[in-house]
Amino acid sequence: MEKKFIRAIFPGSFDPITNGHLDVINRGVKLFDELVVAVGRSPIKNPLFTPKERVEMIAELIADIPRVSVESFDGLMVEYAAGKKADVILRGMRSLTDVHYEFKLAMTNRSVAGIETVFIMTSEQYGFTSSTLIREVASLGGDVSKLIPKNVYNCLQQKLPKTPRKTWS
Repeated sequence: MEKKFIRAIFPGSFDPITNGHLDVINRGVKLFDELVVAVGRSPIKNPLFTPKERVEMIAELIADIPRVSVESFDGLMVEYAAGKKADVILRGMRSLTDVHYEFKLAMTNRSVAGIETVFIMTSEQYGFTSSTLIREVASLGGDVSKLIPKNVYNCLQQKLPKTPRKTWS
């Protein structure tokens, strides 16, 4: 029996991409023949980086990972996945809180578009990390350099105004 080629989509805002996202990419590419990192544009989020900037940062990070590509998309993720002829949606989960949200999303995607979702639990050291938290801590002058790749950290430093750390007396 011939093995079926499996294309997976790893969607997200990636604003910015974190070490946790990279962990999911590196582990996900071992499961699928092709992995497309899909940078979405959410109408309810106020992004720090443009889709083009996010794609460029991710492209630099995945340049040496075979069978992984990155692009941005507009609209419904399931429509994008269908257009790419994807077999699977890859999602990373950090905590029990994610399970509830991701379960509803996966059930909706399967019901609406017939596409399955595969979940990868992030590695323990990234279980608390989120792009939103990183943006918030960085905007208040906190050090997030261990939570994101170096090229992303440099872009974040350029994007955010220099905010001195607050001290308590």
